[in-house]
Amino acid sequence: MIEKIKNKQKLLSIIIRANYKSENIEFFTPSDFSQQLGYMNRPKGYKIAPHHHNKVKREIVTTDETLIIKSGKVRIDFYDEKKKYLMSKILNKGDVILLVNGGHGFEMLEKTEMIEVKQGPYIDGKDKTRFDPVIKKKLKIK
Repeated sequence: MIEKIKNKQKLLSIIIRANYKSENIEFFTPSDFSQQLGYMNRPKGYKIAPHHHNKVKREIVTTDETLIIKSGKVRIDFYDEKKKYLMSKILNKGDVILLVNGGHGFEMLEKTEMIEVKQGPYIDGKDKTRFDPVIKKKLKIK
């Protein structure tokens, strides 16, 4: 299952649930996103020709991040660009999420291992603006 989390018309994230299946290759992001997210299902013996990626100068103005939930359970809280809380989602082992717009926070509901992939280099002190989380009684888990 694929879930697209939006605020109005603005895409905040794409969640690929662990049970997602397709028969081919599918990309969930448009070609202009600074991080591409796709899925491949190929039969035994299928070959991808050897290749390398060319050096291409790109301008990246935001940091997108992809999280792969290796084990455990995590709640992700979504915020708009003005730090207003919108809603929350629960992710479990095997789920993948691409975070592209707005703000987000996390609470580990179980001991959790995650793998994070994002653009670099990381610039400490400039890449993030931290703010207060939503209070528990206002949580809206969808």
